[in-house]
Amino acid sequence: MDVKTWRPGEEAPESGNYACYDDNGRCGGSVYLEKGQRFPATQHSGSYYKSEN
Repeated sequence: MDVKTWRPGEEAPESGNYACYDDNGRCGGSVYLEKGQRFPATQHSGSYYKSEN
């Protein structure tokens, strides 16, 4: 099963908690977003978000 990921600036597909990972797969925390909100910028290039729901 493929896990969907999102990049900073993309819109959240649904409300919920999303964990941020760097390009080495280390978790750097999480954020709660409402549907349609944009994923926040990160301090590291190559970072991405995954749903915690």
